[in-house]
Amino acid sequence: MAAEDTAVEELTEAQAKQELARLAEILLAANSAYHGADAPEMPDADYDRLKRRNAAIEARFPDLKRSDSPSEQVGAAPSDGFGKVTHAVRMLSLGNAFEDAEIAEFDARIRRYLGLGSDDTLNYTAEPKIDGLSLSLRYEDGRLVQAATRGDGAVGENVTQNARTIDDIPETLDGAPDLLEVRGEVYMSHADFAALNARQAERGGKTFANPRNAAAGSLRQLDAEITRARPLRFFAYAWGALSDPLAETQKAAIDRLAALGFQTNPLTALCDGPDEMLAHYATIEAQRATLDYDIDGVVYKVDDLALQQRLGFRSTTPRWAIAHKFPAELAWTRLEAIDIQVGRTGALSPVARLLPVTVGGVVVSNATLHNEDYIAGRDSKGEEIRGGKDIRVGDWVQVYRAGDVIPKIADVDLSKRPEDAKPYDFPETCPDCGSDAIREEGDAVRRCTGGLVCPAQAVEKLKHFVSRAAFDIEGLGAKQVEQFYRDGWIKEPADIFDLEENYGSGMQQLKNREGWGEKSAANLFAAIAEKRSIPLGRVIFALGLRHVGEAASNLLARHYGTWDAFETAMRDAAGEEGAAWDDLVGIDGVGTVMARSLVASFNQEAERASIDRLVAKLSIQEAARPQTDGSPVAGKTVVFTGTLERMTRAEAKARAESLGAKVSGSVSAKTDIVVAGPGAGSKEKKARELGVEIMDEEAWLALIGAA
Repeated sequence: MAAEDTAVEELTEAQAKQELARLAEILLAANSAYHGADAPEMPDADYDRLKRRNAAIEARFPDLKRSDSPSEQVGAAPSDGFGKVTHAVRMLSLGNAFEDAEIAEFDARIRRYLGLGSDDTLNYTAEPKIDGLSLSLRYEDGRLVQAATRGDGAVGENVTQNARTIDDIPETLDGAPDLLEVRGEVYMSHADFAALNARQAERGGKTFANPRNAAAGSLRQLDAEITRARPLRFFAYAWGALSDPLAETQKAAIDRLAALGFQTNPLTALCDGPDEMLAHYATIEAQRATLDYDIDGVVYKVDDLALQQRLGFRSTTPRWAIAHKFPAELAWTRLEAIDIQVGRTGALSPVARLLPVTVGGVVVSNATLHNEDYIAGRDSKGEEIRGGKDIRVGDWVQVYRAGDVIPKIADVDLSKRPEDAKPYDFPETCPDCGSDAIREEGDAVRRCTGGLVCPAQAVEKLKHFVSRAAFDIEGLGAKQVEQFYRDGWIKEPADIFDLEENYGSGMQQLKNREGWGEKSAANLFAAIAEKRSIPLGRVIFALGLRHVGEAASNLLARHYGTWDAFETAMRDAAGEEGAAWDDLVGIDGVGTVMARSLVASFNQEAERASIDRLVAKLSIQEAARPQTDGSPVAGKTVVFTGTLERMTRAEAKARAESLGAKVSGSVSAKTDIVVAGPGAGSKEKKARELGVEIMDEEAWLALIGAA
């Protein structure tokens, strides 16, 4: 049975490693497509299912966790219609949990990280998760000076004038720190939402699907007077930059915000461990229908702010908080057709086209069908697969929205199946280019073999190239990429940088097109020129290589430093042997699957030629290095093995990297230091054979000045 069809608890270590590589490729590409290019490669239900599966595998096999492990994308890039605000402290998203057992594991995971026993006191706050729009309010000397949306977490939209129209947001504060960034959620009550939609319908204007959409649309109006006419509210629940601490605990800090005049949620409670957290979750869930605002779960946070500081953050989520989502809502509807979407990597993804049905207050017309085995209910060997259904066009299917957001098919009512319904015949050729679509052994995904000749793949690759985490060219998004591709202006990334030159009349041509003018055309060409100089990590990610996501791209950039070094290493690693190959697979977080994908891409003639044409037009910036002046381990490669007693492995790795060291998962001739704790085995043995310096944890701490 393929790894992706095997239950997490039944996976072998080898299968888990293979599955994490597959999930990393799919989810990281989906994050970029959905949030960066506004062009999803997969239905949301598929994304949510795969994300949860990835988390479950990582929980069972923590040592296999990849450096490019998928995590929630933080929002989306700010709109061009607003000024941009760089957050002094990033506004991150939260990890999600859907089962009670995941909350116990969340607690256990934190205890492991902190080295706390099961009997040690560890309190949490539990508060409703408001379904609205995140907002950050900056106060200086007690006066509101700026309001910004979350945006992509690093840069948001300046909505200061709009925020001033919200009654729940004070203009001045008495007794606040000199600098205070208050963060919370803008929302709309159910009653106000119904009244707004009624007014909109009377005027023939746009109506909203739910209060969250109405709140977001109202706050992000370019005309503040429109926002003023919309009944928005605000709950405060967090903070960003501070000149002085608000308190020593999360609960006390929330109480301080309330004392300063902010609305805070009255259902916020202090809990002693998972049992009390789940009990309060049940209390909030029981009141959900009676609340006059939408919530989609409960957020748990470690109460002690000093422990929050120690726990820190992953790439896009805090370790000290998690969102416990409510169970999904259900509805029955008819499956009217099955369409195939072709993604950037050639994956053929089946999508259910449904008779529109309202699920949880939102009209759902599409849902994921995962892959051909899921539709058939059996794998290629004819064996039944977990969760698979015999799904046919014309069937009545039960749809639910996982986490109240993600559309997914839960069941099929066979009693209503039409007599002439036939099993779905999954295409063996690409619907976009007609090339063969094949399944490799052990892979549940069928992929188009057309490569660069496949329009769907070419367009998706270009969309990925201009996405937020890649080149992020202002004015050149998914819509413009599609237009220019259809017109024959761009066929590959390098063509983007020839637009103005190749069309010396390009300004004239572009400004006369619908939606363009002389100024917007000039702005686009200027934006493209600006991105000729770009960081190495963004270039690697923009190439859209299989299994290489944003985190892995930045990891590779930090490791190799320059494009020339990276490019040379990928060439020298051909054949999957030698010093360059050993160095590549020795990077902590780069597995064999990713390494093979990298090497294959740089040694495949057509793809390599396309990369060369692009690089010739760029000035690629050297990767930023940590500030490591005086660090005794800067530039050294360190391997941790055995049990560490003074700190957890995660803390040790983070500390070493902050000092400029490279942390590797394997020992080689290039290893400088092996830190060996009790139980060290083959890695310590190999280090002795190679003559690598070995030290215990105390010696390591003394070396870095942390003893």
